[in-house]
Amino acid sequence: MRLELSWPLLGLLLCAGLSASEEFLVEISGTTVTITCPLTEGNIDWKSTGGKTGTSNNTKYIITDHDSSPANLSCSDSSEKRYLYLNARVCASCAELDVLTVTGIIAADLLITLGVLILVYYFSKDRKGRASSSPAPRPRGQKMQRPPPVPNPDYEPIRKGQREVYAGLEPRGF
Repeated sequence: MRLELSWPLLGLLLCAGLSASEEFLVEISGTTVTITCPLTEGNIDWKSTGGKTGTSNNTKYIITDHDSSPANLSCSDSSEKRYLYLNARVCASCAELDVLTVTGIIAADLLITLGVLILVYYFSKDRKGRASSSPAPRPRGQKMQRPPPVPNPDYEPIRKGQREVYAGLEPRGF
């Protein structure tokens, strides 16, 4: 089996292995932090270091009035122990926004910007040429003819019978 064909299989196996890993679930609401342990079997024992005390409800550990300082937490059952380093920033006056609200704000901002662009375009459309520094336009009734351009004596055309003017311009031999 060639190496190029094994890359997709390796990627699929890695994704399957990563999705099977269990993680802590951390929910923050105001100054209350709720942590859910990935262990689900038996009675779960929570331990906290760093002065953080909270209440445990088997798989959940709730810290009320969290002050944004780091905490080390662990949950364990009879056979396994998991550790969590919690460094969550919380505030009492924060407002939570859902995805629909954020999408609405962005869409409204884009529409307002588009409206301003259209207004600027239509108001500036009528003023073209008013602020220009070009001379006043000529009246259309009279057509002025331009005189022919002044010939440059350095580029005078060769006329029949007058080749002696250019006789001195023959290539030189080196």
